[in-house]
Amino acid sequence: MSDVNTTTAPDNGSAATLNRLEQEGDIAADYLEGLLDIADLDGDIDMDVEGERASVSIIGDTGTRDLNKLVGRDGEVLEALQELTRLAVHRETGERSRLMLDIAGFRARKRAELAQLGAKAAAEAKASGEPVKLDPMTPFERKVVHDAVAAAGLRSESEGEEPQRRVVVIPV
Repeated sequence: MSDVNTTTAPDNGSAATLNRLEQEGDIAADYLEGLLDIADLDGDIDMDVEGERASVSIIGDTGTRDLNKLVGRDGEVLEALQELTRLAVHRETGERSRLMLDIAGFRARKRAELAQLGAKAAAEAKASGEPVKLDPMTPFERKVVHDAVAAAGLRSESEGEEPQRRVVVIPV
């Protein structure tokens, strides 16, 4: 069975927006609890509001081996579950959801790795004075890299078509 924990970041928008995002988190948590029950997996569900989106995490209390099945290779299953969860929220609310799902800390670890990659690419572009092209990435991955490059004081842009869309770091 799973436990549900809710935390809420300070809201920069309206109370109505915060309530809507919390409702999305509640719907997602109910959907994911049902999924965990069907799959006979144990996990705690944490809900949060980060910026302008609801964030839901499934955390394993005893090792994450079983939950890693829900992550899949390179997060492929996690991405699919996130889309299904967004559809469940849409079905209940009638509105498109930008909900972010993490399972067993996979997305948090990936975010840290990508931020490091973005900072390294920015340093390389600064040192060489040449654009640095990175390997193709998902939209989530590109967003994290763009943010890291901006934090390093450089500009970046995405180029190409999905699934070969990539980040290019532009030297100043």
